[in-house]
Amino acid sequence: MKQPAIFLDRDGVIIENCSNYVRSWADVEIFPQALQALAAVRDCPFRIVLVTNQSAVGRGHITLETAAAINDRLLAVIHAAGGRVDAVYMCPHGPDDGCDCRKPSPGLLLRAAEALDIDLTRSVMIGDALTDVRAGQAAGMPAVLLRTGRGRDQERLPAAAGLPPFQIFDTLADALHYLIKPLP
Repeated sequence: MKQPAIFLDRDGVIIENCSNYVRSWADVEIFPQALQALAAVRDCPFRIVLVTNQSAVGRGHITLETAAAINDRLLAVIHAAGGRVDAVYMCPHGPDDGCDCRKPSPGLLLRAAEALDIDLTRSVMIGDALTDVRAGQAAGMPAVLLRTGRGRDQERLPAAAGLPPFQIFDTLADALHYLIKPLP
């Protein structure tokens, strides 16, 4: 039987956005509330899947191996804090590469759904950018915009008003508390 999933963007949701890209672990600043939120939903019936655009790879700023190592270390920190992430899907392409996996395209979500037997109609995409919202909606699921990261600025863009309705929360903890009841 297919399971629902919570798809999470990385930068701006779990860690701070970095204006010059996250190029090494030294650039990673984890939101403490995100770690606590992921620990609180550890035993929820949803799969938890990280879906992240990492154009620093496609732009030649870091290697694919470095990007994967940053993700692996982040997962280790999440697990050490009592949280859970079941899988990571990463788009390493630049914005002009024409791939189908770079959000707002839904490719990463569709690949994860196929590989992990996910029911997209019972899933949700959570991100801090309109590209995350659009990717979730293109995959046929509700989307949530967080005001962390770029979210506060993104919600004010004229393009936000032109999208199908989506929910907005201040933090990942707020969104997960609403979506998965009851949380401690």
